[in-house]
Amino acid sequence: MNKNYYITTPIYYPSAKPHMGHAYSSIIADFFARLKRIQGFNVYFLTGTDEHGQKIQRAAKEKKMDPLLFCNEISKTFRDLSDTLNLSNNDFIRTTESRHARSVENLWNILEKKGEIYLSKYSGWYSVSDEAFYTESEIEDLDGTKKAITSGSKVEWVEEESYFFRLSNWQDKLIEFYDKNPDFILPETRKNEVVSFVKSGLKDLSVSRKSFNWGIKVPSNKEHVIYVWLDALTNYLSALNYPNENDNLYKSFWPADLHLIGKDILRFHAIYWPAFLLAANINPPKRVFGHGWILSGDEKMSKSKGNILDPLEIIDTYGLDPLRYYLIKEVSFGNDGNISQDKLESCINSDLANNYGNLCQRVLAFCDKNSNFEVPDYDNFTDDDILILDQYSKHYENLIKYSDDQEVNLYINFIVEQLFAANKYFNDQEPWKKKNDKFRMNTIIYVALELIRKVTILLYPIIPSSSLKVLKIFGIKEDKINFESIRDNNYLRKGLKLSKLDILFKKIEKK
Repeated sequence: MNKNYYITTPIYYPSAKPHMGHAYSSIIADFFARLKRIQGFNVYFLTGTDEHGQKIQRAAKEKKMDPLLFCNEISKTFRDLSDTLNLSNNDFIRTTESRHARSVENLWNILEKKGEIYLSKYSGWYSVSDEAFYTESEIEDLDGTKKAITSGSKVEWVEEESYFFRLSNWQDKLIEFYDKNPDFILPETRKNEVVSFVKSGLKDLSVSRKSFNWGIKVPSNKEHVIYVWLDALTNYLSALNYPNENDNLYKSFWPADLHLIGKDILRFHAIYWPAFLLAANINPPKRVFGHGWILSGDEKMSKSKGNILDPLEIIDTYGLDPLRYYLIKEVSFGNDGNISQDKLESCINSDLANNYGNLCQRVLAFCDKNSNFEVPDYDNFTDDDILILDQYSKHYENLIKYSDDQEVNLYINFIVEQLFAANKYFNDQEPWKKKNDKFRMNTIIYVALELIRKVTILLYPIIPSSSLKVLKIFGIKEDKINFESIRDNNYLRKGLKLSKLDILFKKIEKK
């Protein structure tokens, strides 16, 4: 039986160019996608752009551009970012595509037919920037301007005819769903926020707008545009060719295993989305994980604050894999994390150059001089050899669990510990003093090569390009990386000719 795994990023809102927050969501999703693939899963990994709504319409108008041409231009920057970040996504969806419109119209028709949607009048506070409605208790008056407390975005008073989704009917059913699926929302703190919000009472949700026209029209009433969140969330189904429920993609991959999102859009994914799906008799996704923000100093990055860190500039200066490693290791997954040049540079020097890069260079240089640059024939393993080699099989089930439970930090902590241990092993065993005992020297070389192979497999989802350079020395190609092989202590074939390895990570000289 095939093991299938469907993972998604939030689809990004292309009203401005990509920033570090977008890069972070995508890199983390790519980490899980690659990890699941090498664990033998058939992975479908989706990202894309959410291109409708008043915010886009206004941004296009400011530039005196047709909204679709504006979206084409900005969406391309996000598609290009996927390439720059070396994402392994299978699909890139745009909500302006016809396959997406078909899905949204179908979902709307089901909800309307079931009486889950009705026409009424909306009056209340709306944020164009967040594309979200807010209650009185969720806004504050700052210097005469009404703003949303959570995002700081300006809100406007809106009164217009609107279709409503009967969200209030789903309050108890959602609580029951959360109880039956305790891991549906992670981390736990986010789950508690959502449950308490739902228990405080849900009001019916406005799901259409008349005051602008950039979006998918309500099938039964073309004067209305479908609210951007009902439209946008459906992308996760559109990419699997819904409404064709007999389609192979839909049958194989729905419900999604993991929606990875920023915590600011948790409500839409953890309340509205399962409610829409349950109301349409569609299974909700298995998990929504709301990660923290990437901060610039102590503030959330935003266009209005002018504190946006450009991932492309950092990649140009330091390289992609160092940025991927830094974001995955130094940001405690689920919490906010900040990025600074000093921290990034010391992470590159200590972890990548000194710890990992240095291990590879030392062992390979010694192997070149003393065993003709090939995997040597070796003697029986000593207790020291077995102890360090067996760490991988001993922690194998834990490593699988970390990837299933999104325990990114525990996964990478294990890697860092093993890198230190491998360097210490090579130092303590002193193979350069064993030249009179050829078998012992060769055994130490063999164990060190195995340790490099094992830890590199674990590093592959984090720093794919650098890892592939290292695995290439053993003749291991990307499609042959097998997570389970970290349990094997005799994987490398004696006599295998190794290939050269250039310096992986250059140390950054502190100015």
